[in-house]
Amino acid sequence: MRFGRAAAPKKTKTGWRGRILAVGAAALALPIAAGIAAPTAAVAAPAPALRAPAGGVEDLMVPSGMGPIKVQVQWAARGGNAALYLLDGLRARDDRNAWSFETNALEQFKNDNISLIMPVGGQSSFYTDWYAPSNTNGQKSTYKWETFLTKELPDFLAGYGVSKTNNAVAGLSMGGSAALALAAYHRDQFKYAASYSGYLNISAPGMREAIRVAMLDAGRFNVDSMAAPWSPQWLRMDPFVFAPQLKGLPMYISAASGLPGQHDRPNSAIGVFNTGNAMALEALSLVNTRAFQVRLNSLKIPAAFNFPAAGTHSWKYWEGELFNSRQGILDATGAW
Repeated sequence: MRFGRAAAPKKTKTGWRGRILAVGAAALALPIAAGIAAPTAAVAAPAPALRAPAGGVEDLMVPSGMGPIKVQVQWAARGGNAALYLLDGLRARDDRNAWSFETNALEQFKNDNISLIMPVGGQSSFYTDWYAPSNTNGQKSTYKWETFLTKELPDFLAGYGVSKTNNAVAGLSMGGSAALALAAYHRDQFKYAASYSGYLNISAPGMREAIRVAMLDAGRFNVDSMAAPWSPQWLRMDPFVFAPQLKGLPMYISAASGLPGQHDRPNSAIGVFNTGNAMALEALSLVNTRAFQVRLNSLKIPAAFNFPAAGTHSWKYWEGELFNSRQGILDATGAW
C-alpha cells in the first residue's frame, strides 16, 4: 500500500483564550504550542528497506492503528542509528511538527550523527493511549500515541537503520510530560529524556479541570476520553507518581520564571495579551517543575535542572533549552 502526499498546511489560531488564565491560575498550568510552516512533499515509503542519504530531510507517512501518521525526519549526518524524538505541545498541528519551524532544531543537530524524529499531529493527546474517541468533537478513531511512538514508529524506522534502543526523547509543555512518561515505561527504547516547561504533577488539586478547559479550547477534546479521574491510567500519566521508574535515566528538566525575557517584546495589544498568557503558563509550570525536583530529590534520583531567571512559555526559550540539553542527548546515544 502506498501513501500519498501530505496535505497542505492550514492556518490555525494560536494562544489561549481568556478563560484558561482563570482556570490555570487556580490550578497549575497547561501547555501551548502552535505555528505555521510551508508545506513539503511527503515520501511514499510503505515498506522501507534502505537507509535514506545521510543528513537528508524527509517527510514520511507511517502506517498506524490511527491511520497514516506524518513524521518529519532529519537523518543522522553520517548514517548513525541514534534518534531523538521531538514531541510537540497541546496545540500540535496536523501539517507540521512545530520543532521544525518554530526553532532551529534541525540546524542544531545537522552535523551530528543522530536522526531527528518529529511526529505530526496529536493535538491535546498527551501522547498517550486513550480508552475511547473524544465524544465532544466527533473524533472517529481513538488516540493510541504511546503505541505509535513505542512500537509502530520504531518498527517502521528500523527499516531505515534507526535503532529501536538507542534513542532520546524531548518535548515541551504537554510533550515534556509525555517525554518523561515514554522514557519511564520504555527504558529499553530511550536512553535520555528532556522536559521543557512540562506539567509534571497532573494529579495536583485542580489540574484535571484545568486540563479539561484547555483541551476543549484546543480542538474540543474531552479529557474523560483520555483517562477517568484517579484511574490507574490517569496516575500512570503523572510524572510525580511514576518518578521512581526514572531512576538511572539521564534527564534534563527546565522551566523559567515566567518573567519577560529577551524574546518577549510585544509591540501591540495582542502581543501584550499573548505575552501575559505565556507568563502565567510558565510561572505555573515552574511551580510544577520545582515540586517535581523535590520529588526526585526525595527519591535520590539525579537529574539536570535549569531554572532561567527570565523566560515565558514560548518557542524561542525552548529552542535554547534544547541546545542546553544537546550534549546530554549526544552523550547518552553516542551520536557525536
